[in-house]
Amino acid sequence: MSWKRYFTNVPTADNSMGTMSPFSGRGGAEPGPARSNYSSYLPDVYVGSPNRVERYGQYNVMDNDSEVNAALDILAEFCSQKNPTNHTSFNLHFNNKATNSEIKILAQYLKQWSKLQKFDTKMFRILRNVFKYGDAFFVRDPETKKWFYIDPAKVSRIIVNESEGKKPEQYIIKDINFNFRDQVITDPYVTSGNVTGGGASQPATGYQSGGAQGMVGNTGTSQGGSRFQTGQREYAIDAEHVVHLSLSEGLDNNFPFGNSLLESIFKVYKQKELLEDAIIIYRTQRAPERRVFYIDVGNMPSHLAMQFVERVKTEIHQRRIPSATGGSTSVIDSAYNPLSTNEDYFFPQTAEGRGSKVETLPGGNNFGEIDDLKYFTNKLIRGLRIPSSYLPSAAQDEGQSQYNDGRVGTAYIQELRFNKYCERLQSLVTEEFNQEFKRYLLEKGVNIDISMFDLRIEPPMNFASYRQSELDNVRIPTFTQVQAIPFLSNRYAMKRFLGLSDEEIAENERLWREENDENLQPLPTDAAGEMRGVGISGAGISADMGGAEDIDPEAEPAPVDGGADTPPDTTTGGGAGPAPETPPA
Repeated sequence: MSWKRYFTNVPTADNSMGTMSPFSGRGGAEPGPARSNYSSYLPDVYVGSPNRVERYGQYNVMDNDSEVNAALDILAEFCSQKNPTNHTSFNLHFNNKATNSEIKILAQYLKQWSKLQKFDTKMFRILRNVFKYGDAFFVRDPETKKWFYIDPAKVSRIIVNESEGKKPEQYIIKDINFNFRDQVITDPYVTSGNVTGGGASQPATGYQSGGAQGMVGNTGTSQGGSRFQTGQREYAIDAEHVVHLSLSEGLDNNFPFGNSLLESIFKVYKQKELLEDAIIIYRTQRAPERRVFYIDVGNMPSHLAMQFVERVKTEIHQRRIPSATGGSTSVIDSAYNPLSTNEDYFFPQTAEGRGSKVETLPGGNNFGEIDDLKYFTNKLIRGLRIPSSYLPSAAQDEGQSQYNDGRVGTAYIQELRFNKYCERLQSLVTEEFNQEFKRYLLEKGVNIDISMFDLRIEPPMNFASYRQSELDNVRIPTFTQVQAIPFLSNRYAMKRFLGLSDEEIAENERLWREENDENLQPLPTDAAGEMRGVGISGAGISADMGGAEDIDPEAEPAPVDGGADTPPDTTTGGGAGPAPETPPA
């Protein structure tokens, strides 16, 4: 399939080469949109979301939150389980029946490939970065076949060939600096969490334009000319050598870049962050106790009363200390004296009880009521599909973290949904691992049909197996008791009391026959029975004739009905004459 014919240049009277467009601003003297926008008729350049690199920095800030960090860890742990058979994060699913030697060879090369890529230690971090950023990029060494990690922020853009159905051809990567020991190809960028910039006095800070805070979003120099030209410290790498793990199915606007799982909870995270700051500010401002001073001013006028109150206030807030530089002992200095709970205050009081007094104003209350914070925290965890039993975050979830035996049932609804969610996330990246392992086998010269099997990530840990075990422990004794009843069919009992479907019953019967084929014996019988099986009786002809009906020799034979058809003509052309009479004996 090719769409090149739709981009054919059409010559006109004033444009013999067909390179100019009548829709240009200068009356057909400039190239058309396909040429001016893309510098080519077929390839296009994809850079993802306009603020894609800025969002990477925001995802790093969100990762510092304890709930988000724990949720990402739980997702990565459930999706990177080890296979107990081959001790890797993968298992082999065979589409056709394989021999024992083929299974053994594939398992050996799978271990070798996993050890080469260090998946034992890196699989958790790889999947976590995919969930966090939505993408994970690697450059495959053509010689050693090792994967070198690329920071997603260092991928400037992807050149895609439109003529082959949006097939990536080149990845533009900047700041390449090989680290062969840790298999990293770029330096990780450093961010400060500033997503608003540094203001007018510092226009080159923040994520908006890169700058000193990690050069995020800035390539160092402005790109001029075509969009296919690389900027400073940028290199174009063939897509054949790039491994791109993405959470995109190609149905969104960010293709070929993926969407982070944190994108859906960004609003809830900001609300939770603002609420936490408000709680801290309230507690800082309202928690300390305050003192209320009642100053007795008698019958003083208002202006003298205020002066007297200010004088008392000054006396209380100042501390009298001797001066070390005053020149004599009669000189003292006044220093600021903050109110302390360890100091006493003395005020004169008349005989009638009039005078100044000090009372304590209590601080803020209801500091332990954080239901609103628990609500937003619980909402954030629900946005990441984490069951409440795995990460308690609210008052109603505190008692659900213990293990259940499966009989309750309700706890496994969330767990089942979470496992289905993890399997869906695994399916987005499994195909890339499958293709890479098959490529590794072909380059190693393994003579095995690669269409015979598929590589899959180990399914997530599931507590449903414990529930199934509990159900089996209840069903098997019931089936054993019912099996002794002669009025019930075994197939009906297996379907009714073991819960087997028709397909499972047929599969069980087939496997049972394969396992017991050698032990199956024909039904016991005698020699006469074996001969009767082929139509021969060993009891003599009298036994065979004994079953026939007796015929009376005196009885006249029954006439044979020749049917209602017309009798045939004779040789003389007439019909058949009457039958001759039988002569007397």
